[in-house]
Amino acid sequence: MAQAGPAGDAGLGPAPEGAELAAVIGATVPTGFEHTAAEEVREKLGSASRISRDRGKIYFEVPARSLPQVHRLRSVDNLFVVVQEFKDYQFEENKEDALKHLEDLVKKLPWTDPLKVWELNNSLKKKKTKRKKHNVQSPASREKLSGGGGEGGADQNIANAQEDCAQNPAAVEPAGGQDTETSQGVTSRNGLEEEEEDNEAPEVKVGVQAGPESGSKAGDGETGEGEEKVLRFRVTCNRAGDKHSFTSNEAARDFGGAVQEHFQWKADMTNFDVEVLLNIHNSEVVVGIALTEESLHRRNITHFGPTTLRSTLAYGMLRLCDPQPTDIIVDPMCGTGAIPIEGAAEWPNCYHLAGDNSPQAVKRAANNICSLLRKNESKDSSTALGVPLDVIQWDICNLPLRTGSVDIVVTDMPFGKRIGSKKKNWDLYPACLMEMGRICTPGTGRAVLLTQDKKCFAKALSRVGHIWRRAQTVWVNVGGLHAAVYLLRRTAERAEESRPRW
Repeated sequence: MAQAGPAGDAGLGPAPEGAELAAVIGATVPTGFEHTAAEEVREKLGSASRISRDRGKIYFEVPARSLPQVHRLRSVDNLFVVVQEFKDYQFEENKEDALKHLEDLVKKLPWTDPLKVWELNNSLKKKKTKRKKHNVQSPASREKLSGGGGEGGADQNIANAQEDCAQNPAAVEPAGGQDTETSQGVTSRNGLEEEEEDNEAPEVKVGVQAGPESGSKAGDGETGEGEEKVLRFRVTCNRAGDKHSFTSNEAARDFGGAVQEHFQWKADMTNFDVEVLLNIHNSEVVVGIALTEESLHRRNITHFGPTTLRSTLAYGMLRLCDPQPTDIIVDPMCGTGAIPIEGAAEWPNCYHLAGDNSPQAVKRAANNICSLLRKNESKDSSTALGVPLDVIQWDICNLPLRTGSVDIVVTDMPFGKRIGSKKKNWDLYPACLMEMGRICTPGTGRAVLLTQDKKCFAKALSRVGHIWRRAQTVWVNVGGLHAAVYLLRRTAERAEESRPRW
């Protein structure tokens, strides 16, 4: 029979009466930066994190009252509250038996506290939405928005579509044992890369009662006194591994049917109130409830380019170089400005300089900076300040910066796929590294560079070994591409200057 050993089960039982509600939170993070996310959780929440065997996920326990701080983490993409975790779930070899045991599992899971956490999280989102509406409707806000050429809803949808196109290449076959199938009322996704949906759940105005008798429905304060509204839900299954007798679509379908029968909720794949997650990675099974409707990495960017970088990945790259107050941080190939905007938001005591050789990229970056300024003003116009960030059009191989004047260089280098070509990279990469070495302070300067063209980068780095030393490599997954983030340290040797500098 399918089961997990007693030591293999993880999750919180029902909180004793009068005890503070706590939650085990699961977070998806950029693959390769799990330790960075764990460090941020420890620093900002005081909680220890456990890194999952399934890459790109961490788990940590916090009081439910800390949910607002959890949502402000910079390194996490999506959040969910763990209902229960089985570290060594033994699946039956027969498909029918394996699926039947997943169905039976629904009735045994401790749903009560996780649903309370979901309800609390939902009430926080409603408060945030009300504040936004209040700010937008105020005369001062209307004047600011009308004067700044604000983006409309249609523009935002186009921007989101552009980003999805950049990060979810079409017609990519899933790796062995990973399913991305969909059926009515339930859905399944590939859990190794993009774990987000564009369908935004409507604002839920319900109160949850999670008991088996009363938990099937939720009271709605706006449907009239005494009336009840049935919650809409979907089940998302992320499955990885080649030893399962079933597909993720089959697991989502049967598990979702059991959830529907247990709670008497209504299945709705797109217009749902509750998203139940079934994550299966080899013998590890985690059941959770989603706390985010849209990935948190979308926080800064409103104007997208062909290779817009996730804000969460940008944060990981910046944190890798350990910025200190008064550091000058340059992104010489900024694209839409994801890295410098994230840097200015999280490290405001540094000065951030962004540039690109493309006029269109510089324009997008400038628009994104304006959007950030408007967002800061809408929070509290009385204390709103600018951001320590400038954007310039320039040539990466001929930067208008003094020799040795920069502390840190952080950039996403051309992969040679959507931008440039791998052939051009053989000339571009050595020239870039030389120019970055020239502007960086000898002995203390550092660079964090992202690229998928690892062979070309290794060759270029060998040619400038007298200027740069590789200190660390982080392997990451970028839109399904196996890429690397390199931390380089500037040697004390003086860089050659090809022409007089001012």
